[in-house]
Amino acid sequence: MASHQDFERSIGDVVARIGQLKELASERGLDVEAELKKLEARLEELRTETLESLTPMERVKIARHQQRPHSLDMMERVFTDFVELHGDRAFRDDPAVVCGWARLDGRSLMVIAQQKGRNTKENLKRNFAMMHPEGYRKALRMMRMAEKYGRPVITIIDTPAAYPGIGAEERGQAEAIARNLLEMSLIEVPILAAVIGEGGSGGALGLSVADRIVMLEYAIYSVISPEGCASILWKENTEEARSKAASALKLTAPDLLFLGVIDEVIGEPPGGAHEDWDATATALKESLTRNLADLDKRSVADLLDGRYAKYRKMGAWDGD
Repeated sequence: MASHQDFERSIGDVVARIGQLKELASERGLDVEAELKKLEARLEELRTETLESLTPMERVKIARHQQRPHSLDMMERVFTDFVELHGDRAFRDDPAVVCGWARLDGRSLMVIAQQKGRNTKENLKRNFAMMHPEGYRKALRMMRMAEKYGRPVITIIDTPAAYPGIGAEERGQAEAIARNLLEMSLIEVPILAAVIGEGGSGGALGLSVADRIVMLEYAIYSVISPEGCASILWKENTEEARSKAASALKLTAPDLLFLGVIDEVIGEPPGGAHEDWDATATALKESLTRNLADLDKRSVADLLDGRYAKYRKMGAWDGD
């Protein structure tokens, strides 16, 4: 692990000790197998204990971990034969969203994924995965293309928010997101959304009107960030306020599953997705394949009726 959050310090210490022990054994030819087994067992215990006791704000930090796999990291492990498509045919190509044809276990489909950068240069290129209106129009163009050829759509969600800059507003950011919400509700092919990191506000919702929404265990999905919520409600951005906001927002995968906002929580490997990209991709692929196979059994009318009912029932008040 390249870096550690505060709640990961003890895990990092054990990882460092294991590395030192292996290095010492290599240099001096010592037999450290017994000690290594003890440390590795302790490491697994710490990972389990740490993740089981995470607060909502600590889950936010896991979702934002700098070593967490991004969309392209998952795509290259989950899909084959990816062919990227560009542009909205109106203004420009938005690199914050990557779109194209791919195969999932041989099945041709359209993938639409928000992409963060791994370093400053990449983040500037990808605009920190914050899409402009042309990005949402590009995504909608790809959905319509998939619909034309009768292919399902998979969206991969990982963004802090839609881009709020002046240029984006001038080119119709709110309209572009609203248009996607409307059009996605009517697309006549299966739509499957996967939240793998941050699912922030309308920036995420513009790609999330799906028949099924699955979510990695330590991802988040919320109408606003804890920082934004704390600033609006309490006019402060302290750790205490952010933690209070994160708890109130119910942005964790277990909370969202309980509330019926998402349909499935995908387990992450010990320590989180950033500890094992391959294992995370395997779990994600299994979920996507299984859910898509189930959606394939439905008629167009059933898909549209189910999609309508899914969003109509969210937030219903039962009077209790």
